[in-house]
Amino acid sequence: MELFVDFEGASLVFRLIGELDEHSAEFVRRRLDSTISEGNFNAVIFDLSRLSFMDSTGIGVVIGRYKLIRKQNKSVYVRNPSPTVDKIFRMSGLYEIISKI
Repeated sequence: MELFVDFEGASLVFRLIGELDEHSAEFVRRRLDSTISEGNFNAVIFDLSRLSFMDSTGIGVVIGRYKLIRKQNKSVYVRNPSPTVDKIFRMSGLYEIISKI
């Protein structure tokens, strides 16, 4: 799993590459939480174009970060999910809380 953090204007962009599963969840969670806690952004975009797989642990990571970001009254979006991850988001209902842009 690779995770890149960038800014696009006032938006914080997390680019996840690989598989977000029980083996990578703790690394991703710590890195996201550390960056989110700095609070220097208006919105968060999860760029999932190169995320090939996500299991229930990965879904939990996304939901937990969503809650953390929303506590700061900031918006959360998902961008370019791979076909596999798009299906996981649809089946799990994540699109009901996180908008796809």
